[in-house]
Amino acid sequence: MDGRGWADVGYNFLVDRQGNVYEGRGWLTVGAHASPHNTSHIGVCFIGRDGDATPAAKAAIRGLHDEANRRAGRTLSRSWHGGLSGNSTSCPGADLRSWVQAGMPVGSGGGTSPTPPSTPSSSAPAFPGPVLVQPPVRRTETCRRWQQRMRERGWRITVDGWYGSASERVCRQFQTEKGFSVDGRVGPQTWAGAWTAPVT
Repeated sequence: MDGRGWADVGYNFLVDRQGNVYEGRGWLTVGAHASPHNTSHIGVCFIGRDGDATPAAKAAIRGLHDEANRRAGRTLSRSWHGGLSGNSTSCPGADLRSWVQAGMPVGSGGGTSPTPPSTPSSSAPAFPGPVLVQPPVRRTETCRRWQQRMRERGWRITVDGWYGSASERVCRQFQTEKGFSVDGRVGPQTWAGAWTAPVT
């Protein structure tokens, strides 16, 4: 900022190795990361070197893409800095570049798994809060525990602690199947149902 006269961080978001997401310019401010593509792309910076991106980091990056899709109401293209016209750079490195080219896989969300689901429990752990709802996309231990239980019950869901559009879709399908109020929120009823509702 001092040496080159930059106004601030140019990226919309930054992600570290642990999968923590840091807001730079956010969703509503044009980035300054990949001219001349700043008005058509959200810039996400991985904090690390080539090969450092952990599964948690990749899940967070994918979660930001999923949230961008939800906000746009359509599926947006996946790209990387060096793949944009006018940008001669090796960024973000071979590992993340090949991951993006492969479709940013982190597991599938929604639908039931072909593996046999676990049996219901007679009781559920106390709902710890907060109610899981998005937007904004948040990462919590409550979400991770619910996702893990839903996976144990046979649902295809990524266990990463992020309650984004894919997790909400599973929530709505589960609520519909169990006859719960369908609001896409994981509150006390949906939480308990993940442990106690009959397998159907």
